[in-house]
Amino acid sequence: MRTAAEHLAAVLDAVGTPAPVPVPLTGALGLVAAEDVRSRVDLPRFDNSAMDGYAVVAASLEGAAPGRPVPLPLMGEVAAGQDPEFVVRPGTAARIMTGARLPDGADAVIPVEETDGAAVGTVSCAAPVASGQFVRRRGEDLAAGSLVVSRGQRLGPRSLALLAASGHAAVPARPRPHVVVLSTGSELVPPGEPLGPGQIHDSNSVMLWAAAVSAGATADVRPAVADTEADLLATLDAALEQADVIVSTGGVSMGAYDVVKAALRDGGVDFVSVAMQPGKPQGFGFRTAAGGRRVPIFALPGNPVSAYVSFEVFVRPALRRLLGLTPECRPVHSAALTAPLRSPEGRRQYARAVVTGDAAGLLAEPVQGQGSHFVADLARANALVVVPEGTTHLAAGAPVDVLLLDEEGGP
Repeated sequence: MRTAAEHLAAVLDAVGTPAPVPVPLTGALGLVAAEDVRSRVDLPRFDNSAMDGYAVVAASLEGAAPGRPVPLPLMGEVAAGQDPEFVVRPGTAARIMTGARLPDGADAVIPVEETDGAAVGTVSCAAPVASGQFVRRRGEDLAAGSLVVSRGQRLGPRSLALLAASGHAAVPARPRPHVVVLSTGSELVPPGEPLGPGQIHDSNSVMLWAAAVSAGATADVRPAVADTEADLLATLDAALEQADVIVSTGGVSMGAYDVVKAALRDGGVDFVSVAMQPGKPQGFGFRTAAGGRRVPIFALPGNPVSAYVSFEVFVRPALRRLLGLTPECRPVHSAALTAPLRSPEGRRQYARAVVTGDAAGLLAEPVQGQGSHFVADLARANALVVVPEGTTHLAAGAPVDVLLLDEEGGP
């Protein structure tokens, strides 16, 4: 029997890290830059006005005051996006809009509020200005060739804006993997549809779809597969054409209808027992798509809690490795138990808990239903208490390691 750590190490070694590709900025949110990226332009690209007003030579307005305005003939007007062909000489001005390029000769801008607002002819200026006032200088924000994002930096809205402003339409990153989620079991019915005798709604598919998307992947859900090997293999082979990762649930134990194990045992997927609770039966391996592309397959247990914990412990770290995200596993925090907790001998338990914080630290309250079928208590929990393999009993107040399920755990 493998330990959870051994199985995770085997998974991460097998999936590796794909080569980076240019990813369009609109698809790069949350990805990690695979290389240093430098600006292709100066920011600002040219001297421009920070105000709606008039471009002037500062010396032309010496002595200007509300009672003694200085009249300046207008040489023209410059709106954002225009390239002025005239020169502003001492004793003249040009009407200018915010963001517009400063005409040659001008070295300052007087705000429109300090003038009579004339559009043609002569503008009366009732205040002096200093050279450089209300002028955004070329390159004052960022010079061409400066570092925009660093290798390993996770890309958010602000860094994507800087990439766009500095001339980049794409960024080198590891592509977002596409996960195909597949539940098995003849008893499964899509959510919202009527249930017949012995049937249940398929909750695993939507749960794992959401978990995959939350981890940074894209995902889609395939209809549940009946308990026949032929149906399973046909569905898997169809999914291989779109999938970078396949996650299935159910059919991995020792029962007569555990078709996933029966169908894939000799097809590149290893089925092992892992010393953990919940989630002891695990399957992982590869299936080859057209063109020789090898697609990793995670065959998880069918009980909802087992499937979720298995995703957290094994699939989520693998997706983060594929994305180049670190750390691959959720950070471990320390908390104090609020109630006693028992754990099976020789297994690492991932117990569901509600963690709250106060000035003294984190408190972990185990949920009442620790069985692998308790979906309501799984939804109520916001953390997993990690109980080591050699521990069978923890008293109230004991320190424990917890994984906070709503924590991002970014780079």
